[in-house]
Amino acid sequence: MLGGIDKERLPIHIAIIMDGNGRWAQQKNLPRVMGHKAGMEALKKTVKSCSDLGIKILTVYAFSTENWKRPQDEVNYLMGLLVEYMRKEVNSLHKNKVKIKLLGEIDVLPAQTRIEIEEAVKLTENNVGLQFNIALNYGGRAEILKACKSIMQDLLNGNIDMNSVDEKVFSGYLYTGYDPDPDLIIRTSGEQRISNFLLWQGAYSEMLLIDQLWPDFDERILQEAIMEYQSRNRRFGALK
Repeated sequence: MLGGIDKERLPIHIAIIMDGNGRWAQQKNLPRVMGHKAGMEALKKTVKSCSDLGIKILTVYAFSTENWKRPQDEVNYLMGLLVEYMRKEVNSLHKNKVKIKLLGEIDVLPAQTRIEIEEAVKLTENNVGLQFNIALNYGGRAEILKACKSIMQDLLNGNIDMNSVDEKVFSGYLYTGYDPDPDLIIRTSGEQRISNFLLWQGAYSEMLLIDQLWPDFDERILQEAIMEYQSRNRRFGALK
């Protein structure tokens, strides 16, 4: 046991909807961008905590397909913040054997943001520690639609047989590929919706909605979330 956590029953995959940066800044009479900067610090701590605990996969919702609707100045700041994060953290992540994986369509991102992220992915691609999935320009519906189109194209090309397409095969066409589905999805800031995040993968994930705003998320809250997960009885539609 570690701080009340049973190390033998850790969730394999934790996913987080990092919400509340703007409200955190507003409460402190700061510009919204300062909330995003504080949120980046919380992310750094969370990646380290998950790595130290032995979590296999951490997926974070960094930027959704809907976030482009935000003011352009805020979008530009977020893209620059991603560049800053990669430049500052990638060597440390690599040293700690963290593997970075991208979920989403990155072709439309600003060139410098895309370059920094692709270089980080390449540098860490053979690492065997925590797999750090960054959902960037990501939308669950778009992901499923893209998978359906890819399957149809492979059917037309004769690469696969229709009768072979089951849930496992379909999952392989998603951004997450054959990664295990998230055991636990955490959403901060008290909001109670999934917001187009991991719609297929989260079918049987345990949900935990917490009131803390994302910049206040820390190791203690993460450990409490894991203990809550461990207290639940996962039945996957069956009886136990």
